[in-house]
Amino acid sequence: MDCPKCKTVHLRATKLEQGLSAMGCSNCGGAVISLLYYRDWLERSAVIVDEDAFKPSEMLEVDESHSALTCPKCKKIMSKYKVSGDSNNRLDLCASCDEVWLDGGEWELLKSLELSRDMPKVFTEEWQRKLRKQALEEVREQRLLKVVEQNEIEEIKRVREWLNKHPAKQEIMFFLNHE
Repeated sequence: MDCPKCKTVHLRATKLEQGLSAMGCSNCGGAVISLLYYRDWLERSAVIVDEDAFKPSEMLEVDESHSALTCPKCKKIMSKYKVSGDSNNRLDLCASCDEVWLDGGEWELLKSLELSRDMPKVFTEEWQRKLRKQALEEVREQRLLKVVEQNEIEEIKRVREWLNKHPAKQEIMFFLNHE
């Protein structure tokens, strides 16, 4: 199998973690991992909470592949799934082969986001919907920042939270919208 990013470099057996095999690229540092092997690794490895685990103080910069990649196994186009709202990185998944391409550094990114033991969660509609909702909220907040101060935004959020929980929300909204 050749690297889907570099195109000409042959992938070689590697390990992402003890007991977690993948096929890696010596040029770009990316790796393809079978979700079957990943799930097997999860079942075999004990869940250990290591307080000294790798947790960077800021978001890791990872060399993301922006173009569509083809699965190194079946050559079909892989789908991209956003990892988090704080990162532009996307994991590439081949739905046919159940293989995931991790660009160089993305495994470390998943570990720093505490997603290395929950990677399949990233591929769910629920996860992607949550990220889209977060992005939309950030856009709305940036738009609001053009007309109010940051401290006012915090107050607006507090009022919105109160309003959303209030049983008479509709009546209050009607009142507020009609001067």
